[in-house]
Amino acid sequence: MKRILFITANRLGDAVISSGVLAELRRLHPDARITVACGPVAASYFEPCPSVDRVIVVSKKRYDLHWLGLWWGCVGTFWTRIVDLRGSGVSLFLPTLHRRILRGGRRPGARIGHLAALFRGRKTLMPEIWCRPEQVDLAAEILPATRRYCALAPTANWEGKIWPAPHFIEVGRAMQARGLTPVIFYGPGEAEKALAQPVIEALAASGLEKGRGAIDLGGEGSLGLVGALLRRCALFVGNDSGLMHLSAAAGTPTLGLFGPSRASEYAPTGRKAHFVAAPGPEGKAPIAGLAVATVLAEIETLLAGEGEAHHDG
Repeated sequence: MKRILFITANRLGDAVISSGVLAELRRLHPDARITVACGPVAASYFEPCPSVDRVIVVSKKRYDLHWLGLWWGCVGTFWTRIVDLRGSGVSLFLPTLHRRILRGGRRPGARIGHLAALFRGRKTLMPEIWCRPEQVDLAAEILPATRRYCALAPTANWEGKIWPAPHFIEVGRAMQARGLTPVIFYGPGEAEKALAQPVIEALAASGLEKGRGAIDLGGEGSLGLVGALLRRCALFVGNDSGLMHLSAAAGTPTLGLFGPSRASEYAPTGRKAHFVAAPGPEGKAPIAGLAVATVLAEIETLLAGEGEAHHDG
């Protein structure tokens, strides 16, 4: 039996971007069993993939001892192929027939374009999501088809990437006026919950009389379920984050909001993926400068289904 080791990202956004590599490995080796090594946040993202029979969680340790732990967990297997997106030395000390290592560190250009260099033909490796049948069924119970939903993701792992909460509230109210129920997504932990709370409370109050109060989906669900929930939304609007990339991979019309982070490197990828960026030099523009009117105009384009668009504000 063919066995493949796929060493990928610690952060969710990078992990979702890398999923196109996993999809390509599955296409090239449909009968292979794949082991994924990734950070703890991304583990539940890869677990539903049908070809994945093991996910090794790589939690950072002092003196890079996490790599020693990964080596110890993998050295007893002879691998048909190893693909290492972390540029770690560990993959050089594991037995394999074929090895591909992506050099670590940041470099210009779209991250998804760097991954294409691992395969002949250098085609774009589109991200994917995987959901178990029970996750799809549960998502249908949580977000029944009796309503239309707008996903809002008002948090991020860095304050500089967070569009102000009052702006998200204004967008959410505009969606309520269009008949969409806001659904609030955010990451795990109390800090993310606190960032999302003002948006949840304001939209819950404004939607009561119309029966479209905001739905708080929390930040602790498995990512297979989150992906299934995103697929049930007519629209996603959110900061540059792992949830933004997850939404684009799910095929949901996705609008990513960019300020000082670089859309040229991390714009969402997908047939229905759009972004808007705050005015100013890329990498330095404050996200608060991104006008609500600009975002609402791009939402109109998304809801009208006018194809791909990438715009600066």
